[in-house]
Amino acid sequence: MSNPSEFYPLQHEPLLVVISGPSGVGKDSVLQSMKERGVPFHFVVTATTRPSRSEEVHGVDYFFVSQAEFTRMIENGELLEYAHVYDDYKGIPKDQVRRALDSGQDVVLRVDVQGAETIRKLCLEAVLIFLTVEDEGEMAKRLQKRHTESEESVRLRIVTARKELQRIQDFDYLIVNREARLDETVDKILAIIQAEHLRVTPRKVTL
Repeated sequence: MSNPSEFYPLQHEPLLVVISGPSGVGKDSVLQSMKERGVPFHFVVTATTRPSRSEEVHGVDYFFVSQAEFTRMIENGELLEYAHVYDDYKGIPKDQVRRALDSGQDVVLRVDVQGAETIRKLCLEAVLIFLTVEDEGEMAKRLQKRHTESEESVRLRIVTARKELQRIQDFDYLIVNREARLDETVDKILAIIQAEHLRVTPRKVTL
């Protein structure tokens, strides 16, 4: 009997998948939907200094930490990347990502556009997915529905989004997360991940 490896010579390499995009495009909803499907990925929990929203759970949605604790994490080199976003800090715990990759799991993380650029500099083989919506009106509507943003905050986020949209060329994939079509968006992300695992020359993630 022939050796199966002669017919299937490719080896599985864990992927580092970055889901990014402006505020209000549905990054959190996409990740929650992926989790509900039970896909075998490690979803990185981001550390942030912003207050939690009513529906958010510490250690599940984010690690909600004080400014002093976040500063300590920076000084100790515990963050893969971090950024100051809308008066708060967000960062990716480095050890969490490395442990997941070492176990062979695909790692999925959400970051803002600035953070995605930092990840790409640290890891050229990361898969960068830019998530957006159909137009500015849709983005403003989603931000207002959160009931956590003032009118001035919504305007600031829209202006920032315009600048972030100019960085699309730095990403590998672009997905429009259309209203009431979340399942379609998640299907596209999962198809991207599947296709990446079928590459003849797999991505080799090193951090």
